[in-house]
Amino acid sequence: MTQTTDSGRVALVTGASRGIGYGVAEALIARGDRVCITGRNEDTLKEAVERLGADRAIGVAGKAHDEAHQAVAVERTLEAFGRVDYLVNNAGTNPVYGLLADLDLGVARKVYETNVISALAFAQQTWKAWQKDNGGAIVNIASVSGLAPSPLIGAYGMSKAAMINLTVQLAAEMAPAVRVNSVAPAVVKTRFAAALYEGREDEVAAGYPLGRLGVPADIGGAVAFLLSDQAGWITGQNLVIDGGLFLHAGGV
Repeated sequence: MTQTTDSGRVALVTGASRGIGYGVAEALIARGDRVCITGRNEDTLKEAVERLGADRAIGVAGKAHDEAHQAVAVERTLEAFGRVDYLVNNAGTNPVYGLLADLDLGVARKVYETNVISALAFAQQTWKAWQKDNGGAIVNIASVSGLAPSPLIGAYGMSKAAMINLTVQLAAEMAPAVRVNSVAPAVVKTRFAAALYEGREDEVAAGYPLGRLGVPADIGGAVAFLLSDQAGWITGQNLVIDGGLFLHAGGV
């Protein structure tokens, strides 16, 4: 990846070895930021760092809900780049499809721990390590499933609704030093979401007024904007990125 400018800013993006997280990291590096990305698989993470450019990115492997991993990710970012202006909470899990009435409560706890508690933990880490005294911004990757019923992925939707509320809580508490926003994508073409469209992409895309599913770059561009000076008067907001899907909410 070619790089012509250096913003002097640094971001930590969780769950970014591929998919939406990688798209966010790519967008931030393209505008001149340096980035630390995290992911569970060390080999996949190394490959992602190589594609992003080892002079602009580092990777820290680990599980998002592991407190030791959270601390190491922030420490490594500071060691490598000297600051951590931005946090993007993208790491998430959705290990089960089925009705909430039949859901194993242990699975529900795992979803909440990974999708919500880890996001709060990373926010606490970056706040204490840098942002409290130096400012910055946070973007949480939520989902439209947190805004409406999401059949068969109800636990995931519940966690994303909690993430949207976490966003406004942190925005209120961390102002004026840190801005906190979230984005809520509809179906984006990633391995994580493959079960929602694989083998029937045209059928699923037909339900979107813009006629296609999202791609990681769609989310990366929006997040890069929210993590920019141009968004300096925006905090506590949830940006829906859905290809017009919710235009049908009224039955039109």
